[in-house]
Amino acid sequence: MSFNLVLVHPQIPNNTGAIGRLCVNAGASLHLIKPIGFDIDEKAVRRAGLDYWDKLDLHVWENIDEFFAANKISDNAYFATTKTDKPYFDASFKEGDFIFFGSETAGIPEEVLNKYKSQNITIPMTKEGRSLNLAISTGIILYDAIRQTYSSFKE
Repeated sequence: MSFNLVLVHPQIPNNTGAIGRLCVNAGASLHLIKPIGFDIDEKAVRRAGLDYWDKLDLHVWENIDEFFAANKISDNAYFATTKTDKPYFDASFKEGDFIFFGSETAGIPEEVLNKYKSQNITIPMTKEGRSLNLAISTGIILYDAIRQTYSSFKE
């Protein structure tokens, strides 16, 4: 079992395609929570994911309530946001953890961030930057989680 990347209301097909490709290469599952700003069968998603899309362990949820009803979330999750000062590298990732990312325009819903405040993490940036591209952000955090659990990743 590897990690679970959760995209809450993704809006840009190229980002989701690139994240799907990342998940295949990292052995991670991808969870998409609707509403999604595009059709996941769009050419842009497949093009960005190249020929990886059919190898992806993909889970699509009708809404965030359905996701939380089906997945027990406790200390097994982290929530990436610009609304915290806790850097992602202070998180102690465990295999199977869920790593949440919000939409490119709105981030993770405030009520979710507040419910799991101690598990909110961020990617440090200079004051000149507001945020990073979603696909880049997922790669940074996912591969740190893999670095932390690398002995089991190699098996």
